[in-house]
Amino acid sequence: MHRRNGGAVIGGVCGGIADQLGVDVVKVRIAFTVLALMGAGVVMYALLWFMVRPGTDTERPDPAERRQGLALAVLGVVGAATLATVASNSNVGFVVPIIVVGVGAALVWREADSATRTPAHAPPGSARLITWLRALGGVTLVVVGLAVVFLGRVDVAALPTALAAVVLTLVGVALLTVPIWVRMWRDLGAERAARVRTIEREEIASHLHDSVLQTLALIQKQSSDGAAVKRLARSQERELREWLFGGTDAPAESLAAALKAAAAEVEDVHGTAVNVITVGDVEGAELGVDDRFTALLGAAKEAMVNAAKHSGCESIDAYAEVDGESASVFVRDRGVGFDPDAVPSDRQGLAKSIRARVERRDGTVVVRSHPGRGTEVRLSVPRPEGGAPHGAPESIAEESA
Repeated sequence: MHRRNGGAVIGGVCGGIADQLGVDVVKVRIAFTVLALMGAGVVMYALLWFMVRPGTDTERPDPAERRQGLALAVLGVVGAATLATVASNSNVGFVVPIIVVGVGAALVWREADSATRTPAHAPPGSARLITWLRALGGVTLVVVGLAVVFLGRVDVAALPTALAAVVLTLVGVALLTVPIWVRMWRDLGAERAARVRTIEREEIASHLHDSVLQTLALIQKQSSDGAAVKRLARSQERELREWLFGGTDAPAESLAAALKAAAAEVEDVHGTAVNVITVGDVEGAELGVDDRFTALLGAAKEAMVNAAKHSGCESIDAYAEVDGESASVFVRDRGVGFDPDAVPSDRQGLAKSIRARVERRDGTVVVRSHPGRGTEVRLSVPRPEGGAPHGAPESIAEESA
């Protein structure tokens, strides 16, 4: 359920309930008026006001509907206050300030909730001024009402006076700031959900680029070879099923074994030899529970695929080195090379499947390539117990050079 936004008379609660149930809004307002006379309607309306999200409607109520809604609201509040006074034998002078406080709080709530309900025909400056004037009027009503209650019910010379003043002040602050805190909480939740969805889309896009799109490109190149097309399609179907239904990109035994398996797959699919050399390893639980190694392996495999497809070499070299602080993989070819700054923006392999995938895990990616001199891709991620990722180990850099 959503509250009415543009069509709200006070908070849009009755309109939202009417829209949800498919009934006349007047009947819902009469029901809330009766509930207010019984003592629960005002509280129910207030709870629904700040617990239910506003809708996206923009059509404003006509003047007759607005007058009718306001009249029913006044009738309900005054009737509830009168019955409460008669039932508790309280002084009317104590009930009136409470009504004033409630009206002031409702006015502030409505202005805090109606940032998107400013009239389309009103100039921006005048609409903002009216909003601030209404909010200031609501604050004034709350402060005056609490002051009257405080001065009329408490002996200033007594010790409980200070406690009562503190309690009343906290009540006033709560009445004024509840919509603000609720809105902040909702905005934080929406931002968190959007960030999670963005990360998930990036992960899905990276995986599909590395698997499905690469296989489709190979099928196009080998369309005349029916057996090869069938083998590629079957292999891609198996890999995609494993990924969708609980498969993992990295074998659980060790990082070195996973890198060699990825190299073997690149050799099978692209027919290019991949020579793998490893120094150190990541094994056991650390490999299974930390996804940074999965990202490192996925990026390394994509770098090997790019080298096999574009370098023009018959062999590729892959080096891996693991120390106490980081894990690094270097993919080197001695092919045609390219200019990294000249890569078109629509080619997402380097940007998404390699660089973004590693950098999301606090890793680093360095690409060194020159036309005619080959390409080297350096990937590094920090180990969970280590510090910030280090640069490329000198021994490996020298060996690859």
